[in-house]
Amino acid sequence: MLLTNAKIITNNPERAYIENGAVLVKDNLIEDFGEKEELEAKYSNDHEVIDVEGRILMPGMINMHTHIYSSYGRGMIPSQPTRDFLEILENQWWKLDKLLTNEDTRLNAYTTLIESIRNGVTTVFDHHASPHSVKGSLETLADVAKTLGIRGDFCYEVSDRDGEKIAEEGIEENIDFIKKYNNDDQDMIHGHFGIHAPFTISTKTFEKIREAMKEVDAGYHIHVAEGIADQYDSLNKYGKRTVERLFDYDVLGKKSLIIHAVHASNDELQILRDTNTSVIHNPMSNMGNAVGASPVCKMLDMGIEVGLGTDAYTNDMFESVKVAKILQNHALSDPTRGFGEAYTLQFVNNPKIASKFFKKELGIIKKGAYADLITVDYKNYTPITDKNIAGHIIFGMTGRMVNDNMVNGKFIMRNREILTANEDEIFEESKKKTPEIWKNM
Repeated sequence: MLLTNAKIITNNPERAYIENGAVLVKDNLIEDFGEKEELEAKYSNDHEVIDVEGRILMPGMINMHTHIYSSYGRGMIPSQPTRDFLEILENQWWKLDKLLTNEDTRLNAYTTLIESIRNGVTTVFDHHASPHSVKGSLETLADVAKTLGIRGDFCYEVSDRDGEKIAEEGIEENIDFIKKYNNDDQDMIHGHFGIHAPFTISTKTFEKIREAMKEVDAGYHIHVAEGIADQYDSLNKYGKRTVERLFDYDVLGKKSLIIHAVHASNDELQILRDTNTSVIHNPMSNMGNAVGASPVCKMLDMGIEVGLGTDAYTNDMFESVKVAKILQNHALSDPTRGFGEAYTLQFVNNPKIASKFFKKELGIIKKGAYADLITVDYKNYTPITDKNIAGHIIFGMTGRMVNDNMVNGKFIMRNREILTANEDEIFEESKKKTPEIWKNM
């Protein structure tokens, strides 16, 4: 099909912006892009032509870290204190995850991914937990993603907090999922090996994980130094900092995702840089949990590849970009740091990081990249140029403006209507089930 009459933001430095353009999609790839009149002359007779009515046409948003399992948490009032980060974990999220069945995981996946689609997300990297329903949980997430048509990377967060048996089930769930999805012809679903965080993993369990990972070719997805307690635990028990401990167990590397790194030291950051390990920043979550501000600008200056996620605080990556900007301004007391960095995280680094795990490029409009595209109903009242795109996105656009969402060359939302599921029925089902969970919180 030929998508035409579009203001195109490409994320492609070779041609960043086209005021009146068109994109040719063939099967699941971008076949061509350029000026509207030129492409219409070449292709309109042989392809379906879709007029996007002057909207912004751009690559879909990539969320590099979230937690689908937290879906029931919206509006939930915990019955126990949540005065600091550890109490938030113990009295809220670690209570919630124990209540989840695979049916709950299915509902959580539908509600979270539908909302993500509505906000222009085309690829999600999820970190799952359901300790009393481990087996089959990742397949449940993948089945929903496949039904909705969104691209996804899934893992189960192994932890010792629920005992050795459940930790072993988590290891098996990760390995089985990776073996199934990372080695076949499909390219919509991928797997990482999930670990909760160093402070909930014993030496014995790390040894089991390292042994199991000899069977597969995959990276890790793990929270690191999110709160200072993670560092205290590592120093008190093992005499080393969290990143140093991960280095000892071969967790780091170009395929791994280190989440947060709020309290990583300079030496630890150097290890992350030298091992080519990606770090994922989650500004809204860090602020909400009052754990501090991740040293994003320092990491970027050092040459660390830093991407952007939401940690389930929102499903709108446009929101996450905005907060990433102002958090760095505030934390550094520097109005000159944060703007360009926030744009880089979402629109440069997220595509680079995500594309490592799929066969074609994501998050960019160029020939041969996956046709993961969105249209945004943004009415600009100042000119858009190839020099000021970031300003329009950060200060002007929101996920609610997304009109269409295409993944792998197929529309999964058109004119704000979800095409691949009955949204109203699913949300009603979730609303009926949620009180059963809340009464046990």
